[in-house]
Formats: sequence, structure tokens, C-alpha cells
Amino acid sequence: MIELQPPKLAGLSNEQVRTSLAAIGEIRECYRVLEKGGLNIVGEVLRGQGPFYELDHYPKDDVFDATTASQYYYHAHRSDHDEHGHFHLFLRNSALPEEAEPVLGPVGKARVAHLVAIAMDAWGFPTDLFAVNRWVTDESWLGAEPVITALDRFNVDHAYPSWPVNRWLTAMVRCYRPQVEALLRHRDQLLAEGGGRSLAEVLEDRRLEVTGTIPVDLDSWAAALTGEQQRRACPGCHRLNRHWRTRLNGPNLSLGQEPRGGGSRPQ
Repeated sequence: MIELQPPKLAGLSNEQVRTSLAAIGEIRECYRVLEKGGLNIVGEVLRGQGPFYELDHYPKDDVFDATTASQYYYHAHRSDHDEHGHFHLFLRNSALPEEAEPVLGPVGKARVAHLVAIAMDAWGFPTDLFAVNRWVTDESWLGAEPVITALDRFNVDHAYPSWPVNRWLTAMVRCYRPQVEALLRHRDQLLAEGGGRSLAEVLEDRRLEVTGTIPVDLDSWAAALTGEQQRRACPGCHRLNRHWRTRLNGPNLSLGQEPRGGGSRPQ
């Protein structure tokens, strides 16, 4: 399994930084209301579904939003990975670019594109995002760019099986859109290196399941985005602070320490 590096913050647009930070607020709100009831994301999806069997979809028959053509389900089957299970997120035909013709898989009104999978731990929190080969979900193979243009259309805007879960999944795509884009592009690049085989052969290669993964930690991502936003708001502040640290304390001391020789700080 290939672990990708997180996207470079400098490459994100101001709009994406704001969107990700707003989505973090939504994710935290979902956690808050669930925790008040002693609940979590995974428990909500499995509630009332009977025994939990590997490979079965939860909820039964998946979750669809007919208005937005969004779809997801939760299941488990990766014994080689430390997870409870994972979500698979999709967009169906009406949310996909009309001109995008699948290389393989369902066509026409049956088109369906896999966006990303979200691995979950036993406490109901995400641990990483990952992308998969086509055969894993039997999707319509459209390639990364047409799917990326449609990412913002993913939105499960109803209360079945759980309103907080549906809001959380929608916010996860907004929050981690840069990571999802990176996973999709890396997936295409990896599959294009087919070792002399055709793309159709590589897409059906059962030896290649997960094409890449990126660990996620909400607090770390929030701190990084907030720092980047502040840096952009005041580009010279970091250099100015570094200048005064050097003037006051020498290059290796912090602002909280006394100046060398007991001198006073400028007023």
C-alpha cells in the first residue's frame, strides 16, 4: 500500500482553505451532537442493521440522495489494515460530466464514479482516506479529472440513516478535497504504469486493490490550515517575528525568554 504525503498548503487556493476550515466546523458539530447522545459515526450507520458481516453493505441497499445523485455505504473486508471498516462514496450519472465516457464499467444512465474511501477506527473516527482500483467497486472508469470536477456535487441531504452521519460525510469531502484530488491523480498515474498491459487489464487486476492512502487527523489539519490562513493574511508577520526574536534573544531563543545580559525589551 502506497502512503501519499499530505498536499502542500502553499498550493491550495484561498477559497479551498476557507472551505476546508468551514467543513472542519461542520465535522466538529456532527461529533458534538453525536457525543452528547453517547453515539458515534459508525454506530449510527450500523444501528438497527443486525449482525455486522464482512463485505455486506450497511445500511442495507446503500444510502442514496436522488436529488444530488450521491451514494455511500459502509462495510469491512481489509484484514491487512487496522480499521473497523470503511465508507465508499460515489456520484451517479446525473452528477457526472455528460461528456465523460467510461473506459470500462457501467455506461449511460448507469454510470457511477467512486470518489474516495474513508477508513474508520473502532471508536467511530476516520484514520485515513484511500483510493481503489476499478474492480473493487465495479465503478464506471472515468479517470481522475472528470471526477474531480464533480466532487463538490457530493451531498447527502436527508436524514436516513442518520442526519449527522450524512452531514459528516458531505463535510469530509469538502474538508479533505485536496487529499481526495491527490489520491485520484495518483491512482491514475499508478494504473497507467501497467507494465505493458492495457488499461482494461490493469483495471481488473485483483492483485491491485488499494492504489494509495493518506492518513487524516482533523486537529492537525485544522491547525495547519489556520496557520496558512494567518500567514497569507500577514505575509511579513513570520519574518518580522523572527527578526525580533533574533534582536531580543538571539537566534535560538523564544519570545518568552529573557534577553541575553538582562537587557530590557523595546517598548
